[in-house]
Amino acid sequence: MSKVEPREASPDEPEPSKAGTPTWRGATARPPTPDGSPPGTGAAPAALAGAAPEAAPGALAGTPPGTGAVDGHPRPGAPPGAVAGPGAPPGAGARPAGGARGGGRRSPVRRREALVGLAFVAPMLLLFLVFRFGPTLGAAFLSLTDYRLSGEWTFIGAGNYTRLLQDDLFWESLGVTAVYTALYVPMTVLLALGTAVLLHRTLWLRGFFRGLFFLPYVTSIVLAAVIWKWIYEVEDGLINAALGVLGAGPVDFLGDESLVLPSIAAASAWKGFGYSMLILLAGLQSIPREVAEAATIDGASAWQRFRWVTLPLLRPVLFFVLVIEAIQAFQVFDAMYVMTAGGPVRASYSLVYFLYDSGFKFFDFGYASALGLVLFLIVLVFSLIQRRLIGREED
Repeated sequence: MSKVEPREASPDEPEPSKAGTPTWRGATARPPTPDGSPPGTGAAPAALAGAAPEAAPGALAGTPPGTGAVDGHPRPGAPPGAVAGPGAPPGAGARPAGGARGGGRRSPVRRREALVGLAFVAPMLLLFLVFRFGPTLGAAFLSLTDYRLSGEWTFIGAGNYTRLLQDDLFWESLGVTAVYTALYVPMTVLLALGTAVLLHRTLWLRGFFRGLFFLPYVTSIVLAAVIWKWIYEVEDGLINAALGVLGAGPVDFLGDESLVLPSIAAASAWKGFGYSMLILLAGLQSIPREVAEAATIDGASAWQRFRWVTLPLLRPVLFFVLVIEAIQAFQVFDAMYVMTAGGPVRASYSLVYFLYDSGFKFFDFGYASALGLVLFLIVLVFSLIQRRLIGREED
């Protein structure tokens, strides 16, 4: 019996392992295929549907042989934009920014369309800029001059503003405007908020009542002032007639210095609360019902739901209404001009009334322009507060 000589193991033969699983030697060695063909030429198992046998990790399933990347390096002949495998350097296989249009540049067609659109908008935009900012710039220039009705003017710099700060009538009219604002704004906002809550809870004829409450807002302020002046009359007024039936004496609402501003504020609140009511009603309708239902399930009462659920969610709209009504109050003029003519004893002499007398009664246009710029700054401050508060809530 011949002795079997030991032979050297082939690199393609399996090496016995402790677990009984053949381990193949060599870094690139592959097991022979079932049909005996050389490694890498046989058919792929059915589990690797559509993938090439030699597809390296990182190549996409379904990629034909010779494409993709192996160890982060693209194969020869791979098309541009092939997906790089693991370990690929940054930017490997990425499409250039902008695609086929070359770095995201705007095409000539779009540039031409933008220019045509700007040409159509330019006339109206020019008119808006002229009529919006032209009067403001003109008033700013006039406030630095002593301009008279004859057309003669003299540049005096800040002389009108210095005179304004030393004018007792200016501070008196500013105080009247501030008191009127403090009366008008809470009165209007509370009336608008209460009406909006009632309309939000009402299901029957909601549209009819909404139009009815909004009707005074679209009424002429002069007509509303004439109506309320008749209501406040001492002898034939509606309120004093009702007080006479009750045995109370007549009250001079527009002749008493302590009652004139509250009376005008009440008339103005009746005239202008409809606008704020619609805004607050829209805010109430935007609050999800699930929040109030959850508070009801937790045992919250109607007031607790309104205080701790509705008001916090309504805060941005409420701040907007407060600022808008404050700006409206600082510009009050028509109601005071029709109902009291600034009296009694200038108890209803507002800042805009002072501006009107300076410009159109005494023809001191430079001084009136300075008053207008001061009023503009006050309105601007309230607008900035509005923007800050609403922006903070949105953030």
